[in-house]
Amino acid sequence: MINGSITALVTPFRNGAVDAKAFQDFIEWQIASGTHGLVPCGTTGESATLSDAEHKEVVALCVEAAAGRVPVIAGAGSNETRVAIEYSRHAKELGADAALVVTPYYNKPSQEGIYQHFKAINDAVDIPIVVYNIPGRSVVDITNETMSRLAGLSNVIGCKDATGDISRVTTLTDMCGEAFIQLSGDDPTALAHSAHGGRGAISVGSNIAPTEYAAFHNACLAGEYVKAKAMHEKLDRLHKDLFLDPSPAPAKYGLSLLGRMTPDVRLPITPCRPETETAVKAAMQRAGLSW
Repeated sequence: MINGSITALVTPFRNGAVDAKAFQDFIEWQIASGTHGLVPCGTTGESATLSDAEHKEVVALCVEAAAGRVPVIAGAGSNETRVAIEYSRHAKELGADAALVVTPYYNKPSQEGIYQHFKAINDAVDIPIVVYNIPGRSVVDITNETMSRLAGLSNVIGCKDATGDISRVTTLTDMCGEAFIQLSGDDPTALAHSAHGGRGAISVGSNIAPTEYAAFHNACLAGEYVKAKAMHEKLDRLHKDLFLDPSPAPAKYGLSLLGRMTPDVRLPITPCRPETETAVKAAMQRAGLSW
């Protein structure tokens, strides 16, 4: 079941390479802390700067470490349809539970081009697909009408919505059906998204505070919105301050404080500014974290 607090995993680096041990130890901590699902090789995992071999290694490490205890939704997106098919096929072969496929970026395809991109992946690989709509990064937006068409494809099971438009949740439920899984792509909107019918979030903040984010989403899933609102307020600064500098630099800085990994990022992402470090520390303290 794909729902709840699904962590968009950062990818630890050490001396310029993927730190496999730190990554699998990190996944173990995430699962032990109550995280409901894992996304390797998403935007937060710096997928844009991973080589082809590294991308496949990170997904393999995640599937191995998760060992079937929680769903793994492997990042498999590309603006090259053939590459997205290859990454989806690789995720399937490894035993990932689903593929997270982002709208083609930079190309600026039409709505028909978007549909045909996902249809090609759907027809080539028998793996559940979560469509990732993030116009802030991909430039193009998937309209509700196109999302409804995508929901009709045999392997498309849901979407990650990072548009910030909460009104879409009810509309897409009407157009795509109750079984269509809707996940928030932004921690600040997760509470409202859930109240409108969403089933969870693919979260950046849960990298830092997996126990707290899992508890928040458990409350949302149970319909305990007074309790969830209080948790949301406690986590609010963390939602926002992890983006004061380009992600995932602030998240990796926070994880370095917790002793989980080095704060290393790859260019063009740069390390946090001192003022961001101060803000992240304060947000972590407000969330009840200590180190």
